Amino acid sequence: MINCKWRKPLGIALLVATMASSLVTGCGPGNPANGTGQEKTGGKVTTIEYWHVNSENFGGQTVRDLVQKFNEQHPDIKVVEKFQPNMYLGLMQNLQAALAGGHPPAVAQIGYNYLDYATANLPHLPVEDAAKKDPEGQAFLNNYLPNILNLGRVNGKLEGMPYSISNPVLYYNADMFKAAGLDPQNPPKTWAEVRDMARIIKEKTGNYGLYVQEPSDNWAQQAMMESNGAQVLTRTGGKASATFDSPEAIEAYQLMADMVLKDKTALHATWEEGTQAFITGKVGMYITTIARRNYIETSSKFKVLTAPFPTFGNKPRRVPAGGNALFIFAKDPDQQKAAWEFIKYLESPEALTTWTKGTGYLPPRKDVTDDPNYLKPFMDQNPLMKPAAAQLPDAVPWVSFPGNNGLQAEQVLLDARDAILGGRQPAAEALKEAVAKVNKLIGN
Repeated sequence: MINCKWRKPLGIALLVATMASSLVTGCGPGNPANGTGQEKTGGKVTTIEYWHVNSENFGGQTVRDLVQKFNEQHPDIKVVEKFQPNMYLGLMQNLQAALAGGHPPAVAQIGYNYLDYATANLPHLPVEDAAKKDPEGQAFLNNYLPNILNLGRVNGKLEGMPYSISNPVLYYNADMFKAAGLDPQNPPKTWAEVRDMARIIKEKTGNYGLYVQEPSDNWAQQAMMESNGAQVLTRTGGKASATFDSPEAIEAYQLMADMVLKDKTALHATWEEGTQAFITGKVGMYITTIARRNYIETSSKFKVLTAPFPTFGNKPRRVPAGGNALFIFAKDPDQQKAAWEFIKYLESPEALTTWTKGTGYLPPRKDVTDDPNYLKPFMDQNPLMKPAAAQLPDAVPWVSFPGNNGLQAEQVLLDARDAILGGRQPAAEALKEAVAKVNKLIGN
């Protein structure tokens, strides 16, 4: 029998906030219409819920296709997929409410930036323990490189199964480049070139030159700061400190603010608004995850090209590995077993091929990308994927603020981003205030 590893209880403040969230989202206890993922139907079929962040323009249909195929192949298991809005932050807030109400999903995508928080605060079954109960578990884990498995480890233990892997790339409108007199075969390599080309696009076409994604996380901004030599979080002697108020971090953020507020060549908008602005031809360059490759490529009426994430001069590129790991939150042994079977299916070469083609995520397994039966033909024929694949050696961990207040710490940095790009505070002032708040939240 497999049993959940019970972690420390949630804080009272978080319980209040997340229970309120459950009322808004309709995920509260006593709402059977939701399907809790914790029942058996007909005494023969184990029903489980799968929570994900994949909206309609972010792989939602691919999720449904994969779930449908799994259900067809496993008549004894029924998976019900549930989209969670507001990306990983929204999923985490709703997950806390579901756990507090005793009806968590069986499987959920946990963003790498919340790995430490989820491990320390949310009751779950580590996938390492699930694999040990499976006679084929170790053979399954042998399909992964050690550094990829490390994306799901906390303090040496494999808590979540690395699933989606991405990094930020620069998409650009080749037709708009030509209209502005720029060479589509020579995209910007540095941030100085990005700023110059954005000005030219604005002058020649009247369109915005750049949009950098702004979802409810700081992933792209971490890439900017760390590529300029900053460290968002520094660990010394086992103690973590927020350090995103360094001169290098301030310079990177102020550059973005200057493009938005002074040059008026960059767009400050929500992620969905920015995406629509790019695919409708109102923005020339767009920095976002390679995971949106399929949607951007199929939705745009112009030729889309991609380039590596820009650097700050000769400083090394440092891009956080985006994406998520799959966690098991089921408490019932039958549902835990079904959850593990579903995870193994999602991580199969066949399913990962569908996932990469339908999104743009890079596969975590080492036996898929170069296999002619799976992804090799697609990768060879799709040049938009090449910059992301080439940047894998430049990947760094996506910062996960430690402690019970990790969600609040992430929100503090989001508030600082809005204050800077909204023109309410200069980067130096906003980031220094944010660092003080974050360090207090994480125990410094």
